Amino acid sequence: MEKCAQPTCFVPDTGCDLGHTDLTKCPIWHGARAADETAGNNLSGEMLMPWSGSAFGLADLRFVSGRAKPIVIGVVGPQNAGKTTLLAAWYLLLGRGLTGPEGRLFAGSYTLSGWEAAAGAMRWTPGQPPRFPPHTTSRGGRAPGLLHLTFRDEDGGAPVDYLFTDAPGEWFQRWAINTDSAEGAGARWVSDHADAFMIVADREALAGEAMGSARGSLQFIARRLGAERGARPVALVWTKADVDIPTEMEEAVRSAVMDAMPDAAEHSVSVVGTPGTDPLLNTGVGLTGLLKWATDVRRPGVDLPPPASTSGDSLFIYGGRKP
Repeated sequence: MEKCAQPTCFVPDTGCDLGHTDLTKCPIWHGARAADETAGNNLSGEMLMPWSGSAFGLADLRFVSGRAKPIVIGVVGPQNAGKTTLLAAWYLLLGRGLTGPEGRLFAGSYTLSGWEAAAGAMRWTPGQPPRFPPHTTSRGGRAPGLLHLTFRDEDGGAPVDYLFTDAPGEWFQRWAINTDSAEGAGARWVSDHADAFMIVADREALAGEAMGSARGSLQFIARRLGAERGARPVALVWTKADVDIPTEMEEAVRSAVMDAMPDAAEHSVSVVGTPGTDPLLNTGVGLTGLLKWATDVRRPGVDLPPPASTSGDSLFIYGGRKP
């Protein structure tokens, strides 16, 4: 299958970037088997969906940005801190109707396949108990995977789109040491474009044999994020809240984050439910509260100055010239 010369076009999987159902009529596509492929993949002439359902890349953002600029939540932290597991747990709870922002309803997602790829390992299947999602690999990428959700107010208000970043921790560790590092370009994208951040601290790593290395990575990331985030909201998220860690270690990490970002909120989460809870109703610990925090994020508005007063001629209501 030949590729289209248009870098944002992925025919025949997701349709022509310019909207042509017949590829032979596209001025850019010149594949040798264009007519045959069009006939074989789209016999009815129907328009294919312009997205695949997988996690978004930068080329896909226009599909969710047409209504309004989405809120981007940057999930930041070292490798194996539980960033993907956190996102997957949210998705599974939303799918079962066990969580969601208060007063708002789930209104769709362009990336259901991407959510499933993250959450599939955590489902019960015959002969296969649930496990943590696979490690998110770096693969030399320059932008993170973006998982999309839309919520709308119960009273019929306008829907709001959210994009949650799913990026490997190695990016953030390299970016924390050198913000211009080529290996940290994806983390730099998150730093530049996120509207809010969640810095993830893995309690299990902070209690293990490599606790010193885990603490050091978090401290570097916290300092870098504090220098880059400006006034954007930040939450310190303790994952695996059911794991005990030394008090001194917990205070060292908390101090590193709060010294750099004194206004940071603090949340503790775990996919392990409270003992005695019905497994079918298990919502983990702290997951609902953290999702509410994330979806309460709003981009600051812009106040426009009132129009200049005029003699009443609406043609000159703005910028009237004084006599």
